[in-house]
Amino acid sequence: MSYVAVMTERIGQWINGHLVTSDAATTSPVFNPATGEQTGALEFATPAEIDDAVRSATEAAREWRLSSLSKRSAVLFAFRQILHDRSDELAAIITAEHGKVLADAHGEIARGLENVEYACGVPELLKGGFSEQAASGVDVYSIRQPLGVVAGITPFNFPAMVPLWMCANAIAAGNAFVLKPSEKDPSASLWLAKAWQEAGLPDGVFTVIQGGKDAVDALLAHESIAAISFVGSTPIAKYIYETGTAAGKRVQALGGAKNHALVLPDADLGVAADAIVSAAYGAAGERCMALSVAVAVGDVADKLVDAIATRLPKLVVGDGTKPGTDMGPLITAEHRDKVAGYIDAGEESGATVVVDGRTGDLPEGGFFLGTTLLDNVTTQMSVYTDEIFGPVLDVVRVDTYEEGLALINANPFANGTAIFTRDGGAARQFQFDVEVGMVGINVPIPVPVAYYSFGGWKASLFGDTHMYGPEGINFYTRGKVVTSRWPDPATSSVDLGFPRTR
Repeated sequence: MSYVAVMTERIGQWINGHLVTSDAATTSPVFNPATGEQTGALEFATPAEIDDAVRSATEAAREWRLSSLSKRSAVLFAFRQILHDRSDELAAIITAEHGKVLADAHGEIARGLENVEYACGVPELLKGGFSEQAASGVDVYSIRQPLGVVAGITPFNFPAMVPLWMCANAIAAGNAFVLKPSEKDPSASLWLAKAWQEAGLPDGVFTVIQGGKDAVDALLAHESIAAISFVGSTPIAKYIYETGTAAGKRVQALGGAKNHALVLPDADLGVAADAIVSAAYGAAGERCMALSVAVAVGDVADKLVDAIATRLPKLVVGDGTKPGTDMGPLITAEHRDKVAGYIDAGEESGATVVVDGRTGDLPEGGFFLGTTLLDNVTTQMSVYTDEIFGPVLDVVRVDTYEEGLALINANPFANGTAIFTRDGGAARQFQFDVEVGMVGINVPIPVPVAYYSFGGWKASLFGDTHMYGPEGINFYTRGKVVTSRWPDPATSSVDLGFPRTR
């Protein structure tokens, strides 16, 4: 398929409060996935630009750390208001470069906004502890202090929400934040940069560096970067974690997923089918919390497959800006073809193609693939073992709850899962037994609210802390304990013994 190049914009860096562009820069095309047209040329930052950006962020971090908690909170409240009032602008940018429907783009912004609102409470979040008279005349107290300059490396599927997971807490805690967004849909990051500036954030505290692996490696190696947050695929998450920690940095790296929904025979079939369809095909399946495997227990399998299959023809696939569209395109032509290849492989391996997204009346020009439902999938098939990241739902049949639980726990990915049942005892047992980081009970996408924290287990997370919420605040700060005494000179003496508290 050929694509019409209608380059309308050069997309650059945001460094020290200014948009930086250069005609000589290496560029990468940015497309509108719904039309297949090139809409921009992304300029990759040079090594010198990256170093300049981190140096300016380092200077800004020193000043920003001195700002009062009330000043930081005021900036966050102002930033929150801009996000709230102008979400239409940001949603349009997301849809134009990612392809998800406008309603989904607004949902992404809303979930990011929750994290900003959480960070607005920074005066409360950074409270330490105090113990009076820990020893005679001695007080002990704990404080949390910022790290300095921290960086976020974010994926294409949530170009606004995931950066907001990171930067809101990082900035609230007194750090400067350097964002390296996906090269596939970079413009949302620049919108955020301008919004932070308008909210009163000092120049240099929020920086955007564009690029690919070279930019990532530069951030991982830079001596002034204290911590790295990452969301993406498992192989890259592992690389980020190993490389960053080897360089002495604090790292949280969230990897891939293969989220399972366990459907018990007593489940409300309509509720389960609606939820699974919504979670499997929303944003064309390009979500790390998408349900990509339905584990059907016992005789519910045939009924569940039929219920899902009858819902799929009703979904409208098309341009996300058009009213009535349910599902947009995939991010690139290459990714669309890769997902279609998985469907080919599943069919060749013996899976039953109940609904085939490779065929049908799809829009011309864009990177579209229809909804696909595969039945009789086994755990040896690549459609099961790999993270497909597309509108493909597998149905795996098991005889018992125990068999389904064991199947989920044996999977190397452990990001999210869900159970559909009317049995409270079974649901409680599932949340107790399942080895997955985020669990939904009759909730298909159990993304925690902002005052909890987001993160999986096993190959879905590298590092010790989950993202945003209380663990996010802890990640972007380090603890310090102060032991204080104001002695009476008359009682002062030399004592070489180890300090004692009694």
